[in-house]
Amino acid sequence: MSHINKLKILNDPIYGFITIPDTLIYDLVQHPYFQRLRRISQMGLSYLVYPGAHHTRFHHALGCMHIMQKAVEVIRFKGTEISKEEERALYVAILLHDIGHGPFSHAMEHSIVEDVNHESISLLFMDKLNAEFKGELSLAIQIFKGDYHRKFMLQLISSQLDMDRMDYLKRDSFYTGVAEGNINSDRLIQMMTVVDDTLVIEEKGIYSVEKFLMARRLMYWQAYLHKTSLVAELILTKVLKRAKELTQRGVVLNCSQPLLFFMQNKITLESFDNTTLDLFAQLDDFDIISALKNWQSHEDYVLSSLSRMIINRDLLKIKISEERFSQEDADTYINTFAKLHNISLHDAGYFVYKGKIKNQAYNKEAEPIRIFRKDKSIEDVVTASDQLNLKALTKPVTKFYICFPKVLAEN
Repeated sequence: MSHINKLKILNDPIYGFITIPDTLIYDLVQHPYFQRLRRISQMGLSYLVYPGAHHTRFHHALGCMHIMQKAVEVIRFKGTEISKEEERALYVAILLHDIGHGPFSHAMEHSIVEDVNHESISLLFMDKLNAEFKGELSLAIQIFKGDYHRKFMLQLISSQLDMDRMDYLKRDSFYTGVAEGNINSDRLIQMMTVVDDTLVIEEKGIYSVEKFLMARRLMYWQAYLHKTSLVAELILTKVLKRAKELTQRGVVLNCSQPLLFFMQNKITLESFDNTTLDLFAQLDDFDIISALKNWQSHEDYVLSSLSRMIINRDLLKIKISEERFSQEDADTYINTFAKLHNISLHDAGYFVYKGKIKNQAYNKEAEPIRIFRKDKSIEDVVTASDQLNLKALTKPVTKFYICFPKVLAEN
């Protein structure tokens, strides 16, 4: 009988050593569903802009669990009781919060599987794992869904100052080299406490919260909504849309079996059964890259051209403006490109698209980040702060974009 040591430590470039706290966590990390996250990039196609941004969802999930361990330690030290079962459930919930992400993360949410978001797929994975682990994930699922009576536990997993945001800002800042995104997660966690079952930040931690919100705003403009990352993700979405269109017309495309399944079938949340879930669990970034490499020599002009754009990083031109682009602008580009390459307007539409991007560092409508004053009062961070910029961060900033082939910019 083999005796595997399941209490492992892992070396992480952000936090140093990360400890796997118990055997259940070890078994979940070892599960093929979770190991798949090693092959899902955390920042999609951002490595086309920031060459270092090759870190994965696997990295991020373990980082979130590590800082959750720190948060539990601090909250307990300040007098809030957290049972061993609740502690383990928090670790499981944060570890699995992103398990439903498809290849290249957000690009897939609107192309391979239509109208099913990654949170819903994460829950499907959790339910399947819960059956496999004989109900040991039940409390974690309850907390994740917001059904557990201790409200602060959900706030640690999903809120405007949760472990997820704290890890991805610090990690993405490190791997992209965008120093403006770096935050002091240690300080933020040390300032956490629970009052009336609500997660609050002690007053002396207010400047760390301000820095966190500012870092979030800057990371969105400099990294997540960078125009090159944006156009690459849009092209990838269009490639998959075109592949799906061709497959449903009966054209045989060379790609992996799991990818072919999602090309051939329209999957909704209702039809997402265990077989579909197992096929989804076989999909990762490599399926997509492999397909793009095959498709770049396909006879379909649209599919081959768009695939080559991503493989060779020779992307569409993108313009960003404070003003909305009109449909006439888009139609002019579509008509010109259709004539230039003797293709239909429908096909030319795969090369021209417009839309908008929005950045809001702090949402006043959502659950607030609460500051716990020395006089025991609790205030929204925007009211508590003397930093006028913080009020500005609550206003959504919208910018508009239009993408079109570079050849049209030269004409």
